[in-house]
Amino acid sequence: VQLVESGGEAVQAGESLRLSCVVSGDVIDRYSVGWFRQAPGNEREAILSINILENKVYYADSVAGRFTVSNDNAKNTVFLQMNSLKPEDTAVYTCAATYPLSAGVWKFERLYEYWGQGTQVTVSS
Repeated sequence: VQLVESGGEAVQAGESLRLSCVVSGDVIDRYSVGWFRQAPGNEREAILSINILENKVYYADSVAGRFTVSNDNAKNTVFLQMNSLKPEDTAVYTCAATYPLSAGVWKFERLYEYWGQGTQVTVSS
């Protein structure tokens, strides 16, 4: 299974951006796909995860209300919609996939088996 992210770019604060995570090698409807981000000098942070099999989405407090996730099973793609971007959202954003995860464990990086290479998002004030 391979994951490839795209869509990262430099934007102004308040703008929106949509990232894509294209999955190949298997169908996504049996997976959870999570989005993580890592800013320079910081640890990687789990920001949200979609359990596609059970149609459940989990959000970190830092992005709830601003970021949403969706999936297009026909395209085997998961999208991360980011609205009202802030400078503190600047980071490398990475998607990862694994078997379906529940609410209590979706943040645990070690549970994700497959990872993309990441895409840079830069938000300037």
